[in-house]
Amino acid sequence: MSQEPLQAAALISGAGRTIRSLELSIRAQRIPVRIGVVIAHDEQLPGVRACRELGLEVTIVPGSPGAHTSDLVDRVLLEHGTRLICLGGYLRKFRVGELWKNRVLNIHPALLPDFGGRGMYGNRVHQAVLESGCSKTGCTVHWVDEEYDHGAHLLQKSCRVHAKDDVESLAARVFELECQAYPEALEMIDRTHLDAGLCEVDHA
Repeated sequence: MSQEPLQAAALISGAGRTIRSLELSIRAQRIPVRIGVVIAHDEQLPGVRACRELGLEVTIVPGSPGAHTSDLVDRVLLEHGTRLICLGGYLRKFRVGELWKNRVLNIHPALLPDFGGRGMYGNRVHQAVLESGCSKTGCTVHWVDEEYDHGAHLLQKSCRVHAKDDVESLAARVFELECQAYPEALEMIDRTHLDAGLCEVDHA
């Protein structure tokens, strides 16, 4: 008997390539996870169109980061029966709280705890790695808590930093690892730790 797909959601802030890659891996590898909704904060983000072209439902939750916007995001997640949240290049601070504790994953383009924290995302991370002289980097899939890049690690993958690397070449090598790491992380999740009892949505 096949396993019932785990209802997931994804949040994006840019091109959405992390989530597009994840969705294609889910389909190809038949991972029992279904991305039921993608949330973005701007209709004009390139990732919105890209995700819709894959057949994913995308919901726009506009507004400045804050309690009201977080409430709206929670509402969308709850309305879609979300049990797992995957952040993919999401540049806003996600409010975990008690509702989503131990149910939010993120992938970071470095070997945490190194090169993490507020403001460390995308090419900023790769530039910092190159400037540090490190010979190794990689990516980390971790659980999200209320601190930036702080939650417990689920898995890491590493690669060499070459002497001739620039930001673009290093970013491309790390992204190849990310495309492997995120789907592997989904298959590692122990579903028994995911709280099945979601709060009711107040439709008033």
